[in-house]
Amino acid sequence: MKRTTAGLAIGLLSAGATAATPSMEELWQLVQQQQAEIAELKQRLAETDEEVQLSSEKIEATATLLEEGGAGGSLASDWASRTSLGGYGEMHYNNLEDQNGDNDKDEIDYHRYVLFINHEYSEDTRFFSEVELEHSLAGDGKNGEVELEQAFIEHDLNDATRLRAGLFLVPVGMLNETHEPPTFYGVERNSVESAIIPTTWWEGGLALNGELAPGVNYDVAFTSGLALDADAGKFKIRDGRQKVSEADASKGAFTAAMSYTGIAGLEIGGAVHYQQDIYQGNFSQDIDALLVELHAAYTNGPFGLRALAASWDIDNDIERIQVGADTQEGWYVEPSYKLTRDLGVFARYSEWDNQAGGGGDTEYTQYDVGLNYWLEDNVVFKVDYQVQDVPDNTRELEGLNLGVGFNF
Repeated sequence: MKRTTAGLAIGLLSAGATAATPSMEELWQLVQQQQAEIAELKQRLAETDEEVQLSSEKIEATATLLEEGGAGGSLASDWASRTSLGGYGEMHYNNLEDQNGDNDKDEIDYHRYVLFINHEYSEDTRFFSEVELEHSLAGDGKNGEVELEQAFIEHDLNDATRLRAGLFLVPVGMLNETHEPPTFYGVERNSVESAIIPTTWWEGGLALNGELAPGVNYDVAFTSGLALDADAGKFKIRDGRQKVSEADASKGAFTAAMSYTGIAGLEIGGAVHYQQDIYQGNFSQDIDALLVELHAAYTNGPFGLRALAASWDIDNDIERIQVGADTQEGWYVEPSYKLTRDLGVFARYSEWDNQAGGGGDTEYTQYDVGLNYWLEDNVVFKVDYQVQDVPDNTRELEGLNLGVGFNF
């Protein structure tokens, strides 16, 4: 009985083993299935490697963008580091009595607010701009204007030469390029650099500037020009500013300026500016004009001195519009003294005449005395008293000016 049972078990095991052994055809199908699975695993592995490579490249690209700068949200900090904001502003109170009539001036005015936005593209290329709001409000029927005062690209051609292209301040005089309130005495800008230069004066074009030698600087500019209105009888230089607003470019202008700053505390400079036609072809004759300007500024301890002279030599045909307008000139001298680090006093004598070629009573003179108090290096309070001597039947203003100004 035991043998029968054992034999039966051995027989069953032998039958099972025989049944589990695959045939050649089954073995071939099994090999084919395994090869397909291996191929699929290789494909998945290749895709995984590709994804890892792409992720690595993205990480490297992001790191490069963060280091070098570019577009996108990840570049915000880099953009900010290359972009700077600044500006200046000033508010004036004028209490002036008209000595020749009843046209007094008693007003308070937020004269101007200017915002600088500058950006550095690279070590060699940068952008500068100024946007100005005058008299607090702008628009139809309002007293003020919104103006683009500067917007230009500057590129270093080499260590000593820079190229400018766009809208920029004409390099003439002392105030036209540097007129932030803490940098000069007096509430109002001096009349000579307003009526004759005429500050603030900008044009559109190309310019080169740089150093010829240590302390010797130069500017050369080819720009748009002034455009006086002959039909309206305009002849004063200041009335010709087009401010690069759909400006008539029929006739251009050229400026060459040079300054010397090689001695501590001393600046001596001058400029020549030539206009092909200050009426831009809208008069029967071309009226060319030549401006020559010289200036000096000296500081020695608490003592300071500024002086400037400017003169326009204009084609005689302008006499057909206004007698004496062929010569327009002016000059001023301004000594100052710092009583303390923060408090300075000044006096200024000015003369200017937009009809100096006529020989009549057309000259203006003005005396100013006052003080500046710098609350901080870039914050100033100003007070001055002015007295004018003007042509007959002209507004002659005498009185007090107060102001506060800043830049940042």
